[in-house]
Amino acid sequence: MIDQKAAQSLENLDRALKRLEEALQEPEGNSLVIDGTIQRFEFVIELYWKTFKRLLALEGLEANTPREALQKAYAAHWIDDEAAWLQMLRDRNETSHIYDEAAARRIYAHIQQNFPVLKKTFLFLRERFIN
Repeated sequence: MIDQKAAQSLENLDRALKRLEEALQEPEGNSLVIDGTIQRFEFVIELYWKTFKRLLALEGLEANTPREALQKAYAAHWIDDEAAWLQMLRDRNETSHIYDEAAARRIYAHIQQNFPVLKKTFLFLRERFIN
């Protein structure tokens, strides 16, 4: 059984993923849609690494940085594709420095491509820690 904070982390992650999915269903012609989707992606990645950190702690493992949390989640077999996750982390780090539309559109395309990975990982974590 997980503690209240870990359960809350998974709940927050679920809501953030639903909001990201909702954004990805909007037509991408408008730059506001791309910007909003990227913002929601930032929230999701932030929540993911903090959730990984909290769940790893329940297993007696310590992770202090987003990269370390992803690497330990991979080592624990919670995520399948470490390279995809590290790319998402790089995209997340780059989003705070995006000033041109080409970079925003490139990251938006990565978000579209990686959303199934985000969703699959959440379903795995929910099954492993809640159900």
